[in-house]
Amino acid sequence: MQVDVRAPFAERVRQALGDDNLRTALSRATGRLSERRSEAMAAIDGAQLRDDARTIRQSAIDRLPELLEQLEQNFLNNGCHVHWARDADEATRIVLDIARQNDVRRVVKSKSMVTEEIHLNRALERADIPVVETDLGEYIIQLADEPPSHIIAPVIHKRIEDVSELFQQKLGTEPTLDPGDLCSTARRTLRQEFLRADMGISGCNFAVAETGTVCLITNEGNGRMVSSLPRIYVAVAGIEKVVATMSDAVHLWQAAARSATGQSVSVYFSLTSGPRRLGHADGPDAVHVVLLDNGRSRILERGYRDALLCIRCGACLNACPVYRQIGGHAYGPTAYNGPIGAVITPLLTDEPSRARELPFASTLCGACREVCPVKIDLPRMLLQLRHDHTREAPSPFLERWGFRLFGRVMRNARSQRRATSIARWISRLLPRRDGGIARLPFPFGAWTRTRVFPRFAQAPFRDLWSKRSAKNSDMRNDA
Repeated sequence: MQVDVRAPFAERVRQALGDDNLRTALSRATGRLSERRSEAMAAIDGAQLRDDARTIRQSAIDRLPELLEQLEQNFLNNGCHVHWARDADEATRIVLDIARQNDVRRVVKSKSMVTEEIHLNRALERADIPVVETDLGEYIIQLADEPPSHIIAPVIHKRIEDVSELFQQKLGTEPTLDPGDLCSTARRTLRQEFLRADMGISGCNFAVAETGTVCLITNEGNGRMVSSLPRIYVAVAGIEKVVATMSDAVHLWQAAARSATGQSVSVYFSLTSGPRRLGHADGPDAVHVVLLDNGRSRILERGYRDALLCIRCGACLNACPVYRQIGGHAYGPTAYNGPIGAVITPLLTDEPSRARELPFASTLCGACREVCPVKIDLPRMLLQLRHDHTREAPSPFLERWGFRLFGRVMRNARSQRRATSIARWISRLLPRRDGGIARLPFPFGAWTRTRVFPRFAQAPFRDLWSKRSAKNSDMRNDA
């Protein structure tokens, strides 16, 4: 079953929960990635690594205007063309203009969440410029005509059986469940695309202000091919990607690799500072850097600056109990999913109501905060977004009335005891399953459509505490 990312949120969640294959794939992949992260962080002083990474990112965001000016100047000094884009439309228009001015007929892309954010592929295809994703996971979902479902593992929702069937349909391969055979097929196909392309496009993991350098983290080498083989190279970078120094970038590279895949470092860390120099055998004829805002300034203005510290490692997705059940497509047609996506998607969009459900798609358990390599307090921001959304669009009358009544009852000890006793008595009459209540009465029935409500304790805590206090008092008196 494929989750329809255009369906209403509740329907997307129902579709995801009804797909046993999806949950199998998610459980395998997120569990493995989480274990590798834990091992990689335990092998070093993980706490210090996270402290240092947060300090680096905080400093960069604090100095954002200064560093962006320095970055632009050094890019220009290196022979790059620098473009500033206010929003997605302006960014795609800039890239299309570069393609038309250079008679680009074919594009290859390295994995990039920011280009997913601005729907760059769609804009290029509408202009009759074919574009091919060269990251294996992105290539697979491009063949399947699906959006990515994870920040670093875009095809995490598919089993190897699904990929084999897709390759049979799209590439005419023989049936196989050997990952090596599938990778070899993709490698042969993509090598020809690299050689035919006029333009390479990538995102940017870090942009180093002191040197004017674009840094790419990859494990497949496609980022290096995209940035060096085609005659035109375009890097699209969110303005928050800037860091002060190369040593800062190297430190964040280690933090990202350990948190994302459990590696001490990724296989490739590619650096591009400008076009091919005279006498050099390799490199593009021209390098263009597009520095994109697209709502990032608004995030700063609204007091959510910590969201811009994110280095897109995906660790919060792997740790999140909600994501591990429903996957990325249940979050809708967004480039960013999981806990970080639930924060930045409503903030980046001009129409927050389109993503108002996402901050509520969290248990607020804090697992995301515990694994974040830059120590972003995602639960706090999710709560703040819930507050903002509720203030802008009040809840239905019955819901507000119900919570008001609940608050009034809970503030009075006598009414609280009475309500608890009534609820415990009623709960004995309700059907039970798995040690809990299988079905709550109206208007609470929606809760138990997908959950088992815990059973009420035989005695409330206040009674147990009173008995314990009385027993301790008797023992002291006897002594």
